[in-house]
Amino acid sequence: MSRPIDPGLADAAIAACGDASARALLDDWLSEREARCALFLDVDGTLLDIVATPDAVRVPDDLRTALQSLHRRLDGALALVSGRPLAQLDDLFAPLRLPASGGHGAQWRLAGGQPMRQLPAARFGAAQRERLLALARRHPGVLAEDKGSSLALHYRAVPEAGPALRAALDRLLRGPDGAGLRLLPGKMVFEVLAHASDKAQAIRRFLGAPPFAGRRPLFIGDDHTDEPALALMPQLGGLGLSVGRPAPGARAVFDHPRTVRETLIQATRRTQA
Repeated sequence: MSRPIDPGLADAAIAACGDASARALLDDWLSEREARCALFLDVDGTLLDIVATPDAVRVPDDLRTALQSLHRRLDGALALVSGRPLAQLDDLFAPLRLPASGGHGAQWRLAGGQPMRQLPAARFGAAQRERLLALARRHPGVLAEDKGSSLALHYRAVPEAGPALRAALDRLLRGPDGAGLRLLPGKMVFEVLAHASDKAQAIRRFLGAPPFAGRRPLFIGDDHTDEPALALMPQLGGLGLSVGRPAPGARAVFDHPRTVRETLIQATRRTQA
């Protein structure tokens, strides 16, 4: 007589298979030198664990070393693609300074030694910023993070505030102060952007210039904000890998940022052995 399968065990088995597949795919792409891969990495929730507040994040030393090694091995074709501003990325990963795109595509530099470039219209008006900050203050426990080209309202500390916060943002964006703004939901955060770019556009920008041009793109991301870039990968003959959940365009799923870090670190150690 067969026994019923525990749904929890089944989900765990599926997750383990997906994680093993994601590890193998990433390892294969990084080990094929002839394939000329360009590696694009989201940061929060992908390389680094999500923590209570954005400024509490820390980069492990062995991850920093692995990224530096991979950057050299890929002839410079490795970039961070994040919602954080570039200045924050540089502070986090210092002294490492990589090619990067920040603010969901609003800021970028194609090489670590280049100055930052920015979309000309990626700024809030003073009245728009103050209305958003005032809205955050009306919801105790909501953390407002001003990124310059966007303003993120984190409600991780008060998840019950999410629906009311979303409704208030929708009303604001429908009004005159919402002109030119758009809402980008994420993990326990609503981010209001003052521009129309996204991570897919950021990756296309990189692929149009050396050392990224002519390479097959590989992107790893975790959040709703990463979905445009993940969906772009099959269109370009690239590889999309998600973290924590399936996503359109992702061929496999890592179970946790820790496994992404481990795979990247192990890949560099094998090449050095």
